[in-house]
Amino acid sequence: MTDFDTGAEPFGHWLVAQVDRDGWIGDLAKAAKADRGFPRDGDPDAVRGHLGAKQADSDMIEAVDDAETIWLRL
Repeated sequence: MTDFDTGAEPFGHWLVAQVDRDGWIGDLAKAAKADRGFPRDGDPDAVRGHLGAKQADSDMIEAVDDAETIWLRL
C-alpha cells in the first residue's frame, strides 16, 4: 500500500474517468485517456512523473494536484 491508497480505485483510473469534468481536470483526463503510456494504475506521484517526462506544462501538474485533492476525499 502507498501513502495515497484510499481504498478507492487507483488514481490514474479515476482520473481517466473524469473526461466529462469541466476545467483543467477534464482537460487532463482527456489527455490521459488518449495517452497509451499513461500510468492508469499509478498514484498521483506516478502521474506527475509521467507528465514531467512528457514535459507537460505547469498547468497540467497543478491539475494533478487539484485532482488528487478530490480523489483523496472519495
